[in-house]
Amino acid sequence: MPLNEIALEELGLTPRWARKGAAGNGGRQAVEGGVASVDSDAASVATPALVENVTRTAAAPGGAPDARSARTSQRDAANAVAREEARVTGAQMPPPPPSPATAASDPADSGPPPDDDFAWFDAASAPAAEAAPPAEAAPAAEAAPFIEDVAEPLAARSPIATLDWDALAERVASCTDCRLCERRTNTVFGVGDRAAEWMLIGEAPGENEDRVGEPFVGQAGRLLDNMLRALTLARGENVYIANVIKCRPPGNRNPEPDEVARCEPYLQRQVQLVKPKIIVALGRFAAQSLLKTTDSIASLRGRVHEYEGVPVIVTYHPAYLLRSLHDKSKAWTDLCLARDTWRAASGHGR
Repeated sequence: MPLNEIALEELGLTPRWARKGAAGNGGRQAVEGGVASVDSDAASVATPALVENVTRTAAAPGGAPDARSARTSQRDAANAVAREEARVTGAQMPPPPPSPATAASDPADSGPPPDDDFAWFDAASAPAAEAAPPAEAAPAAEAAPFIEDVAEPLAARSPIATLDWDALAERVASCTDCRLCERRTNTVFGVGDRAAEWMLIGEAPGENEDRVGEPFVGQAGRLLDNMLRALTLARGENVYIANVIKCRPPGNRNPEPDEVARCEPYLQRQVQLVKPKIIVALGRFAAQSLLKTTDSIASLRGRVHEYEGVPVIVTYHPAYLLRSLHDKSKAWTDLCLARDTWRAASGHGR
């Protein structure tokens, strides 16, 4: 058998071809496997190039071609035959199969992206579909009240600045404007004479205050009562006591800025209702919150400040004085300054 026929037989192409004139019926032959018939003249033109390519590959040095070369030659020969058949018959030539390298790089075959690959989801194109009428927007789910960007602002409800004592106390008791509401036992609104000239403002409720619902109880409360007694004052008699924060922070931590901001309108309204002549800020946090400063308590002591038009004197928190007895004399000096300021503001003589 001639070498060209041997090569075609090895490639499985022998049934597609016939020698020119070997088939009757005008030189046409039905091609095996359902392929369209091909003119024998076209076959005789395509065969020499194909045979030459196969023959050159088969005659490579070292005898038979290696496996990769053989596969490449088979693919090239098959493509050449298909192209020639398509040219002669006018049939639509199917696209060539993707090469292994192309298939590996095809995103459709590369598997799903990692879960955190958000760029992939952004770039993915949705299949074309008939445009549907816009659906009615579903109502937004009710969010937790302490989330700042979705919480109902205080101004959206009845203005706090217009509330009387009873309405203000009720508003504080039901407040859920910050996350401190989640773990409180009681809100600590305030206690004392609601027409007092002295107003004492602490930081935030502690464990005892949270349990009782009243500011400054326990040892710190008893010390504060003694401090007031030294000024010839008493709890509930010309004295009103409140806190910057109305709910206990977990673990007695300092309140967060957003918690202070949401609770401050309550304190502002209390000051407006009491109309005190003097305010005593008890502790660093209370002083910094009232005066909108980050200065230390040492730098704030000994001077007259102002909050909502009312004179403010800064001193130590009673709980701090229980741990630092040597600072009690400084606290007494602060209280004397508060008494002098109160006398000047209220018109009382010395």
